[in-house]
Amino acid sequence: MQKTYILGGYQTDFSVNWARQEKTLFDLFSFAVLQALEEANLDPKDVQVGHVGNFVAELFTGQGMLGGFFGHVHPDMAGMPASRHEGACASGSLALLAAMADIESGRYDVACVAGVEFMRNVPGQKAADNLGAAIWVGEEAGDATYIWPAMFSNLAEEYDQRYGLKYPHLAEIAKKNFANARRNPNAQARNWAFNDDSFSDNDEANPVVEGWMRRQDCSQVSDGAAVVFLASEAYAKQYAARRGIPLENLAHIKGWGHSTAPMLMSRKLADSKGSEYALPWTRKAITDAYARAGLSGPDDLDAIETHDCFTITEYMAIDHFGLTDPGCAWQAIEEGRIAFDGSLPVNPSGGLIGLGHPVGATGVRMMLDATKQVTDCAGEYQVAGARTVGTYNVGGSGTTNCAFIVGV
Repeated sequence: MQKTYILGGYQTDFSVNWARQEKTLFDLFSFAVLQALEEANLDPKDVQVGHVGNFVAELFTGQGMLGGFFGHVHPDMAGMPASRHEGACASGSLALLAAMADIESGRYDVACVAGVEFMRNVPGQKAADNLGAAIWVGEEAGDATYIWPAMFSNLAEEYDQRYGLKYPHLAEIAKKNFANARRNPNAQARNWAFNDDSFSDNDEANPVVEGWMRRQDCSQVSDGAAVVFLASEAYAKQYAARRGIPLENLAHIKGWGHSTAPMLMSRKLADSKGSEYALPWTRKAITDAYARAGLSGPDDLDAIETHDCFTITEYMAIDHFGLTDPGCAWQAIEEGRIAFDGSLPVNPSGGLIGLGHPVGATGVRMMLDATKQVTDCAGEYQVAGARTVGTYNVGGSGTTNCAFIVGV
């Protein structure tokens, strides 16, 4: 792989309800891009191409053609080529992959990748229905009130049938991620209050949403945006020299993996019966990223930012990253290995459960957080000595799978 460098970026505060402040999707997009330019010490004219990750702006706001926003952010971006990318909750990662291809091909030297979602302008049930566009509509989840908790409850049930699953292990993931979020100044749940019953099977303190999934097992409906700038090695050398930074101090993408599984959850689970992994396409994306980065596995990582749209998704990711044998993620949980002070912290940012989940922004936010970690810029949620971080971002019920390895 040619090196694709990450020059920095910006994440909005995911606790902010932009509609309540009488702001629009464009306001969110523009604010994030302008702040990212300032944080990265770049001028708008430095950016040669733009990529936008977004899932369902049309359903939440009626707005498409998001690449056209760049020309309104700053006059110097008018005329800049831009594309939008959609892969449900992995939309931001698809935008990153497309920007990497632009850099690696030599077409452009600097790319702006913006992930954005505006979701808190509608009632909760409407938001849930909008997000249901990532299932095979009309073919699955027809009886569910809340589509995605029901879909991932099916994954939990599969784990229970194959390996055995205990709810307290899922609850411990939620408890950890909400605790990690308290360290993150951009986290949606950083000031939320809980007690021990909040992470139990107490139906009043932690009511069932669908099946295995209770309130604290679910990620948040969020407004938010995240932006990163990717650059070629030639440009990164100029940039580092201009800023008086050694090139080796800049983060770069060491490896990546991308797979797309059949859309139906029932088909995924049926097809995986002969595999030791519940979602072999997830495992492939992660192991492809390891291989491209020249890593042997999780022992070469210092932290992981993974997709915890539900606690079972992180539970699945633990064994699919190889921290344990398949079905044995509970071991890493009980031993404290994935805790903030554990041997391999998982979601030190708070993850989607604690930090928030503006869908199109999540993959870009993970890349930004990985960059912060390996450059010692994560503040109160910095993992000491982190130099290599893995990410995993999923769209749909394990349909779109994207993994990255970020390091210095």
